[in-house]
Amino acid sequence: MVDEAMRLELEQLRAENEALKKAASRELSLKVSQKGALSLYGLGRFPVTLYKEQWLRLLEFAEEIKAFISQNEAGLKVKK
Repeated sequence: MVDEAMRLELEQLRAENEALKKAASRELSLKVSQKGALSLYGLGRFPVTLYKEQWLRLLEFAEEIKAFISQNEAGLKVKK
């Protein structure tokens, strides 16, 4: 009886873990780091962490990034 209960709980925990992994990989989220930087989670294995001034500078450059991507579409790869 105890073994069966432990097996069922283990299966449930594995299912929850898989669901969390799938949900986490699709969503982008933000967090303030201990050093006061802004971390963006969900793009890859590790967060992208920049300070406020860096994020604002990057966001101001967004149109240039989009134009560059369009101009270089043939040479860029898509991560699946």
